[in-house]
Amino acid sequence: MHASERRATSVVAVVAMIRMFGLFALLPVLSPYAKTLDGQTPLLIGLAVGAYGLTAAFLQIPLGALSDRIGRMPVIIGGLAVFSAGSAAAGLADSIWGVVLGRFLQGAGAITATLSALLTDATREAVRTRAMAVFGGGIGISFMLALAAGPIVAAQFGVQALFWMAAVLAAAAIVLLRLLPEVPQPKVNPTWSIAPAFRADLLRVDLYVFLLHAIMTATFVALPFLLGQRLALPLDQYWKMYAGALVVSLAIGGPMIMKDRHQGRADLLGVAVGMILLAQLALTFFGFSWITVFLALVVYFGGFIFLEAGLPARLSVLADDDVRGASLGVFSSAHFLGAFVGGLIGGRFLGAGRPTDVFFVCALLAAIWLALQGFGQLRRPK
Repeated sequence: MHASERRATSVVAVVAMIRMFGLFALLPVLSPYAKTLDGQTPLLIGLAVGAYGLTAAFLQIPLGALSDRIGRMPVIIGGLAVFSAGSAAAGLADSIWGVVLGRFLQGAGAITATLSALLTDATREAVRTRAMAVFGGGIGISFMLALAAGPIVAAQFGVQALFWMAAVLAAAAIVLLRLLPEVPQPKVNPTWSIAPAFRADLLRVDLYVFLLHAIMTATFVALPFLLGQRLALPLDQYWKMYAGALVVSLAIGGPMIMKDRHQGRADLLGVAVGMILLAQLALTFFGFSWITVFLALVVYFGGFIFLEAGLPARLSVLADDDVRGASLGVFSSAHFLGAFVGGLIGGRFLGAGRPTDVFFVCALLAAIWLALQGFGQLRRPK
């Protein structure tokens, strides 16, 4: 990489990490917190967890296409400002509907696709795959740190503090963008057509990221409840389970990412999806004990880290230059729609008093994914 490309990759990756940290830190604690709010129901708890995904899903495509026309920076700065405002609104809320509204506003700051497009604008094709792997890997690292930090901050200062932290971090990310080198303007798509973003090979990757985040969000609606109910684990101790599993999982996911240099190895994709399937089956059928949960999380996180880093890189390589923003918008819409659907799935089974059934549904989704992929559906880009 040239120096400017390294700098652009670092800045964009850190901005993405900062923004996603604020979302991920809420995952292990939001559903128990929502249960304490006025007006809560199990369905609304699931909605509070996944609400940001709905607005993000609807806005990723138009904002990605808009960034193809007016440039990336105005869209990114505006999105970070809206995300910060939504985080503050949720931090001020004292009812479940206030939190849901704040989460909807968080999702309206839908800049993941535009950040990805900015990074591809700033890098040559020869190094773009590596840059996108850094971008996705950074989000994976943010996920790991946030799952460990969220319960600690919530136990010491309350869950509202996590919302305020997300608001401050988003504002800091706007300042950080000043460190970006000059980035070439993307080729303008004069017709505003996003039809090329719906090619079959791109939609396949979109489906994969939908399933990945549906499974993740549904899992983290049910899992925090069960840690407290079945294992009698206090909130301020959740981080030990998550952090321990994440550290061990790096020994699995890290080498897989290094081996997948061509960003298209179907065997590694199949292994990663199989790991997620195995983890969900373990949580469903092997009993909810300390050792079962820990080992299941190790296997799950290993597969998740690989897929979270690899899928955006694949999409960026496959997408055409003049609709890259729109293509990444479709991809990010699938990502966040999956999060919304996962929240509804988790809330539905939580309300029925069958939280462990969430893991069975997630196992079914992973099995469908594995069958669709067939260990060879996604080929190396030419």
